[in-house]
Amino acid sequence: MIDDVRFARLLTDYCLDVQPGQQVLVESSTLAAPLLLELQREILERDAWPLIRASLPGQAEGFWRAAGDRHLDGFPSSELAEAEAIDASLRIQATENANALAGVDPTRLSRAQRARSPLREVVLARRWAITLYPTAAAAQQAGMGTREFADFVTRALFLDREDPAAAWGELRTFQAGLIERLAPKREIHIQAEGTNLRLTVDGRTWINSDGKRNMPSGEVFTGPHETSAEGVIRFTIPTSPRGVVVEDVTLEFRQGRVVSAKAERGDAYLQATLDTDEGARYLGELGIGTNFGIDRPIGAILFDEKIGGTVHLAVGRSYPETGGTNESVVHWDMICDLRQGGTLSADGEVILRDGRFTSS
Repeated sequence: MIDDVRFARLLTDYCLDVQPGQQVLVESSTLAAPLLLELQREILERDAWPLIRASLPGQAEGFWRAAGDRHLDGFPSSELAEAEAIDASLRIQATENANALAGVDPTRLSRAQRARSPLREVVLARRWAITLYPTAAAAQQAGMGTREFADFVTRALFLDREDPAAAWGELRTFQAGLIERLAPKREIHIQAEGTNLRLTVDGRTWINSDGKRNMPSGEVFTGPHETSAEGVIRFTIPTSPRGVVVEDVTLEFRQGRVVSAKAERGDAYLQATLDTDEGARYLGELGIGTNFGIDRPIGAILFDEKIGGTVHLAVGRSYPETGGTNESVVHWDMICDLRQGGTLSADGEVILRDGRFTSS
């Protein structure tokens, strides 16, 4: 099973860099209790304050079943006060049912997300990180046994390495070299079966995502020019936003805007999400996965978008640090698998071929 002590130390030191006197908010479910208890100890040993918030199994499902207009259109002032007071936050995905919210009307989810936008911005302005704790439900969603899944998560987090933090430093160095190749380029061209898409990134900033915020990580990403995407892209790796399974998505772009979209499964959710607001039909992110410790999708975007040799695009909100300007309450990452017959080129130079990085 996963080593909760090493995991807690990686999160406390490498991801959050907890310092004396800081207030650290840690949110998860009771299924992550072993890790939560280790995190409490590690944070206390660093002379900081652990604020543990553990939800009950079924709590989210019950909330969305009973929530009224007040709960969809606002949030409690106490949450904002806490968000403004903390120094860092950690969210740990630990689900008992990955599809718990599949029956919730997506317009209700989008409505609440829009209302909570001010709260989200306060949290993101501070140090934050997100990770996943292996549960039986997550293992089932991934199509693995419980122990097999825990071993998979261990490899993805580099917890099987002698010095996990040093291993993340090695990946950071590799990604820095990749960014050096990409930074001067103007046009990105993605080709695969059912995919022929061009977009421009000149003047935008590439970000080295090295596990400080997403754990695991392993990607470089930027914000493409909002009106630049032209062509078609097919996302063959399923995603499960809010527990709704969406498979085999094809998007067609003209002048950066999605003009046609279909999904072989979950099409109603796709169409509703694209209609959330105007920004939901434009791209907010282009990312390239570099974590070869993640060799298959598991139905959790935190892991799947980092698969080495894949590329992902997000419709919706841009990350301001990339120079992107698209605004939306949506940020939905979808993954295009280049590991079997696909390429990503930058100004004609092939960067990825068949899921492997070429030498510069």
